[in-house]
This record gives sequence, structure tokens and C-alpha cells, in this order.
Amino acid sequence: MLSMQPGDTLLIEDESAQRAFGALLSAQLAPHTVLFLEGELGAGKTTLTQGLIAALGFEGLVSSPTYALMQLYPTPQGAALHVDAYRVQHAQELYEMDLERLSEEARLSIIEWGQLFYGDFPESWLLKLEHDEQGRRITRLR
Repeated sequence: MLSMQPGDTLLIEDESAQRAFGALLSAQLAPHTVLFLEGELGAGKTTLTQGLIAALGFEGLVSSPTYALMQLYPTPQGAALHVDAYRVQHAQELYEMDLERLSEEARLSIIEWGQLFYGDFPESWLLKLEHDEQGRRITRLR
């Protein structure tokens, strides 16, 4: 069982290992957790999200909701909400799309580029993903 605490860092070799880490992490996240993912483009935020959502039982394609901003995936454990806030200028844009209700009801909410929302979800997790010579580095910031 994975036990990642604030301040912990892991090195992940490749995309399949990143998806596998997401699967392990999903078991550690309590229902209704909000998970923020930060990191430069190509650091693996969507790859990690694929592992998280697949572990909840979703068998379809998980892709970044860059233009739709939000995507709900039905899973046997409850809906998984995937948000890409990269293009969001004001937090109100997503609240008008019902972010608060959707995140309260979802089994898991994953928000990429969610700096505007950190204060609104004080109990959330925050993972930073970075490129590393050996693959990718994932650090839990909170």
C-alpha cells in the first residue's frame, strides 16, 4: 500500500509506471478528495490522471479536458471529475460550471493547473510533477 505524505518525492521511470502510480494512489485517496496536479506541460498530469481514473473502474479513454475545461467519468465507485484550469482566468468561470457541486459529489476530483482554487479546497492534496533525468519526479506538497 502506498503511503505518500506531504514532502515525499517519488521518481517515476516512464508513462506506464506513472499510470501504475496513479492506480496505487487512488486507493489512498478518501472518497470526495480533491487532488491538484501542477507541473510544466508534458510532465505527466494527464497520464497520472489516466491511472487514477482507471483504478476506479473506468475503462474508456481519459484525455485532458483542455477546451471543455471539465470532464466527468462514470466509474463503479462514483464519478471522477477531471478539470483542466490552464485557460481559466477567474475562478468564477468554473464555479458557474458547477465545480463546487460536482466536486462534492464526485468520488475523486482531479484539477490540473488549479492554483486559483487552492484556498477553496484546504483539505486537498497537491502533487507537483517535474521532468527528471530518470523520468519524472512527483512531490506531494500538501
